[in-house]
Amino acid sequence: MTKLSVNINKIATLRNSRGGNTPNLLTTALSCERFGAEGITVHPRPDERHIRYQDVYDLKANITTEFNIEGNCQEQKFVDLVLANKPAQVTLVPDALGQITSNHGWDTIRNRAYLTDMVKLFQAQGIRVSIFVDPDEDMVEAAAETGADRIELYTEAYAADYGFDKDKAIHPYFKAALKAREVGLGLNAGHDLDLNNLAYFNQHIPSLLEVSIGHALISDALYLGLEETIKRYLAALK
Repeated sequence: MTKLSVNINKIATLRNSRGGNTPNLLTTALSCERFGAEGITVHPRPDERHIRYQDVYDLKANITTEFNIEGNCQEQKFVDLVLANKPAQVTLVPDALGQITSNHGWDTIRNRAYLTDMVKLFQAQGIRVSIFVDPDEDMVEAAAETGADRIELYTEAYAADYGFDKDKAIHPYFKAALKAREVGLGLNAGHDLDLNNLAYFNQHIPSLLEVSIGHALISDALYLGLEETIKRYLAALK
């Protein structure tokens, strides 16, 4: 079964909008684990507009499932944060400074030498490394040449096209997944996956190990409650 990692950035956004500690980020993370999530994901950014750097330390000290830290390794503060906390996985995302949300994967061909160095740095500390990529077979193959353990397929295009032609929407992701398996990369996916499109994606993408879902899941929880929402996402992954 594909693992569900819950991205809790939006909980931090809500907390920060009023100051204080409500809703409590750590309580939410522990509740997600208790309700069946197999991982917790955070994506700290330099301005700390949602996840604060201290949050990462607090989560690392308390959660018991897999911890995944996403972010831009071109920011030294991010690199230092990951090395200090040694999560199970770091996902390297090519965010620009001030970017609202991730909107593209790495050009792993152009940045192959740099990514190779970063992969070695994190792996030397026992951290599994995943590289955020678009569903492009050439980018997948070049990601493997960096020595990365996994890739995370950027799924916004799939989500946007799913309602019009789901077979067409899934096709480049299926091809990318086959290439990942061919070159020995583990496969994750994330961005705009939700209760409407997740089951189809999971059923048609071979060897999918993990999905990271935040915005849609937290939004669904406003209507359904967190426990029921996580149950439904887990059901979609069976």
